Amino acid sequence: MYPFVTGPLLWLSFTIFVVGCIVRIIGYIRGLDWQADRVAYTTHFSYGMKGAIRSIAFWLFPFGTRSWRNNPVFTVVFFVFHIGLLVTPVFLLAHNIILKERWGFSLWTMPESVSDVLTVGVIIAAVFLVLRRIALSEVRILTTIYDFVVLAIAVAPFVTGFIAHYIASDYKFWLIVHIICGEIMLIAIPFTKLSHFVLFFMSRAQLGMDYGIKRGGMKGKGFAW
Repeated sequence: MYPFVTGPLLWLSFTIFVVGCIVRIIGYIRGLDWQADRVAYTTHFSYGMKGAIRSIAFWLFPFGTRSWRNNPVFTVVFFVFHIGLLVTPVFLLAHNIILKERWGFSLWTMPESVSDVLTVGVIIAAVFLVLRRIALSEVRILTTIYDFVVLAIAVAPFVTGFIAHYIASDYKFWLIVHIICGEIMLIAIPFTKLSHFVLFFMSRAQLGMDYGIKRGGMKGKGFAW
């Protein structure tokens, strides 16, 4: 079972992940109303690019926006969750050992103590996000079972990996469960809200370009932004 889940099934998961993300990106770009906005985008391209870069940069850093600063606890939890979610799988020692075994290359790996802290941080942050969705009426009214399922898919690899490494007596069983959970997450990314892993950059760039053009390109033309 281990050779299968770390071989053909892993290849399939990565293929679906990569192809699916490319399709989502193409679909997002094609869905934009380029015909209506072509004059503004071509005439004020430099303002648009500055706005796009600013928008992405400010949202990528904690407390970079007013929204982050107005919700400090949520901001910290949000960034702990997402940093752990993105960094841990890529730079975990065990994952890079598999990369080396199967595909002949590996990346820089973080110390095990750091990966443990990030893993626990993701799990605690996920519990906080669940409680937040239940406790706050303004969030609860927008929440469906789908949101909890997506969150569970994202967190399952961390929970099962932690169990396999520190708790379970049947290490091999939980290792396989952990790998399968990771592959389910990879496959789910292009088809669920987890696609914001990629589309975040697209949407922030678009909003930043629009704001940059209106704020900069329209100056002196009777517009006040």
